[in-house]
Amino acid sequence: MAKKTDQEPKAKPVKLSDAAQVEAYMEQLEHPLKAEIEVVRNIIKNADPEIKERIKWNAPSYYTSADLLTFNHRLQTKVHLIFHHIAIVQIKSALLEGDYKDRRMMYFTDMADVEAKKGDLEEILKTYTKLVG
Repeated sequence: MAKKTDQEPKAKPVKLSDAAQVEAYMEQLEHPLKAEIEVVRNIIKNADPEIKERIKWNAPSYYTSADLLTFNHRLQTKVHLIFHHIAIVQIKSALLEGDYKDRRMMYFTDMADVEAKKGDLEEILKTYTKLVG
């Protein structure tokens, strides 16, 4: 006969939705350019309705049918985006830095820089999502 205990079965922890995970991450984020990061997040999310946001690689990351780009918050002096789908190398823009075979970087130094690059970032993202699908 099984031993009876007074303990309730342990409830499984509730997994937060992707959006809730990102919101929780951003609430905890300590970064001197947090306001700029929030604006860039909104530009990314609004550039194409197919772009989804989640936490991957310990940072806000964006995807459609494949992973597209991720914030790198280790730099404290700039907002740093890593475009990591190989399709990015097909897009020619002075804002996409690096001569890597499968990725490009984009940086923002302050809110004025974010605003100045907003239109170009939106166009890059629209082209990027069409290439990736």
